[in-house]
Amino acid sequence: MKARLEALKQEALQELGGVNSQQELNDLRIKYLGKKGPLTEVLRGMGALSAEERPLIGQVANDVRAEIEAVIEQKQAAYQAQETENRLRAETIDVTLPGRPSPLGAVHPINKVVQEIEDIFLGMGFIIAEGPEVERDYYNFEALNLPKEHPARDMQDSFYITDEILMRTQTSPVQVRTMQASKGAVPIKIISPGKVYRRDDDDATHSHQFSQIEGLVIDRNIRMSDLKGTLLQFVRELYGANTEIRLRPSFFPFTEPSAEVDVSCMMCGGKGCRICKHTGWIEILGSGMVHPRVLEMSGYDPNEYSGFAFGMGAERIAMLKYGIEDIRHFYTNDLRFLKQFVHI
Repeated sequence: MKARLEALKQEALQELGGVNSQQELNDLRIKYLGKKGPLTEVLRGMGALSAEERPLIGQVANDVRAEIEAVIEQKQAAYQAQETENRLRAETIDVTLPGRPSPLGAVHPINKVVQEIEDIFLGMGFIIAEGPEVERDYYNFEALNLPKEHPARDMQDSFYITDEILMRTQTSPVQVRTMQASKGAVPIKIISPGKVYRRDDDDATHSHQFSQIEGLVIDRNIRMSDLKGTLLQFVRELYGANTEIRLRPSFFPFTEPSAEVDVSCMMCGGKGCRICKHTGWIEILGSGMVHPRVLEMSGYDPNEYSGFAFGMGAERIAMLKYGIEDIRHFYTNDLRFLKQFVHI
């Protein structure tokens, strides 16, 4: 049995000397040292040996195993070192090459304007209120003093889903929801930014989807002068301390009296230019005192409470602020356009 072990060692060492890959090395390890290998078979036959022979044969078997394992480990280490060297050579980085530029993102100009407007009104004590974009006809029209068949509904051609469900045409429904949720409590002082939808032909100044920001204040003794003072503070924060406003009589079903609000042209300072059509004024929003009927439908006694509301398009504000002449630039995802706002 000793001679067999010696012959097995020589055979194994000879085969190990001719291996050319890690896979061949692993196959030989299994062949000679595995559970079904010849070395294991020899050790299983030791039960037939005498008590004097077993320790001697056992020592020889252990020596044979140790020699085979040592050669395998040596070759395994050499293969691993070579593999590491090859990987390092393949993954070498030339630190003298120029770096790959990482494009800088930027806040979209519409979002930037909305955030700026929110900050201004938050500074004046307003809170931000939100509501669903898919709205009930009641909140979008009826609760705002626009009953069925009201002719003013034609001013806002709508995307109806059913007879009673539509894509909201304004963020005014948020005002109604806020008043009803407050259950007659005052004060209410909110702005409601969000997307709105109207059936419109897209061109340089119109879009079927746009962003609107509306405001609402309800309390005792709210007057038109409060509305004017609030809007004057707003436009001066937005466009500069020298900006002036004027209110022109207008009509909205949910406010009475109603007014369009103009600001002195930020391009020419009110002197007259192409942007303001040489009038010195630019219209930016609509406003007015909340209609008594709207207050009443939302749970407020119009004899005790009053309020004002206003609404503006974020796209129009952004176009005036940044000198953009085509509203479609906001939605076409043209990187050449968006990159202009990286550092603004």
